[in-house]
Amino acid sequence: MGEITTLLGRGATFEGKLTFEGTVRIDGRFKGEVFSDDTLVIGEGAIVEAEIDIGEVIIQGTVVGNIKAKRSIEIHAPGRVKGDLHTPTLQVDKGVIFEGRSFMEGASKQPVGGGNPPPKANVPMPVKG
Repeated sequence: MGEITTLLGRGATFEGKLTFEGTVRIDGRFKGEVFSDDTLVIGEGAIVEAEIDIGEVIIQGTVVGNIKAKRSIEIHAPGRVKGDLHTPTLQVDKGVIFEGRSFMEGASKQPVGGGNPPPKANVPMPVKG
């Protein structure tokens, strides 16, 4: 994680669309949408109700909404997440509350649940006799 470039501190409330470069930390309340290719940190005590499209996110507070991360999602205790997660890398610590679905999407942009299955290798199976 890089140096924090913007901080929405405890006691602060913001509603709207947040776009940024660098690392943003939210310790207050945020409602709306977040778009960035960089890093969002949601601190302990923060309450975020948002659709989040991000490079990576680190969560210790509460998030209500769906999260799409290009690189990773980390949820650390006492974090709470209610919504669907789309990310190639997911870390959920012990003590976290997560309610939703997670989709682990790799570098290939194949639609979830659609498209052609990957080709099967022609590997002989051992025969027990």
